[in-house]
Amino acid sequence: MIKALFFDIDGTLVSFKTHEIPVSTIEALTAAKAKGIHIFISTGRPRVIINNLSALQERNLIDGYITMNGAYCFVEDTVIYKSPIPTAEVDALTAFCHERSIPCILVGEHDICVNQPDEAVEEIFHRQLKVDPIETKPYTDSHADKAFFQLTPFINAEEEAIILPAVPHCEMGRWHPAFADVTAKGNTKQNGIDQIIRHFGIKLEEAMAFGDGGNDISMLRHAGIGVAMGNANDDVKAVADYVTTSVDENGIANALKHFHII
Repeated sequence: MIKALFFDIDGTLVSFKTHEIPVSTIEALTAAKAKGIHIFISTGRPRVIINNLSALQERNLIDGYITMNGAYCFVEDTVIYKSPIPTAEVDALTAFCHERSIPCILVGEHDICVNQPDEAVEEIFHRQLKVDPIETKPYTDSHADKAFFQLTPFINAEEEAIILPAVPHCEMGRWHPAFADVTAKGNTKQNGIDQIIRHFGIKLEEAMAFGDGGNDISMLRHAGIGVAMGNANDDVKAVADYVTTSVDENGIANALKHFHII
């Protein structure tokens, strides 16, 4: 029996086309919640840029959040798990980006900034993801005075391979070809699920997860049932227990009906 639903945001709950949550999804989650099922967010976004879930938040449908790909999890105002990137590896990665004039987004516990922003940051985060402009801060060679939980360097796969040996205590996940999300080792959406279900006393086999991007693979494999959206990449679909229709074709509602959740 499923007791918890975990949802990625972009491309899963929220359409890349309309930038909104489909009405069918809102209705499906309302029906699931009415049956006593817990609803959780599992996203690469930090809390400070989660700006597209008001349709669910206004209805009090969300019970907790896995953010920054599992590096920071909270329930209401209580942080149940957080794990910063080692300072030396923040320094190494930001220096690598600085030397090559590559944009890098740095996320602290309550704030976000970007070094060396370019048109790609504006295009992807502001125009495509509808995030408010991110504050620009100059590069610094030392980050010892602050904890950072996620870095987002705009590196390609070749650059990722070059920098990887310099950040041995980090995870790299990619849900967009233009950048990678970097967290401390062990911090994935899979870990986020473990933190949440431990807090709520839910068994892993009672959890169902939905996603569409590369950073969702770990949680789709891990959850009792992993559902890939119809708009997901093939590598994501390959690890899922079930592939539903796309976010714009009532994918979440269709999957919840398929499994008799609603």
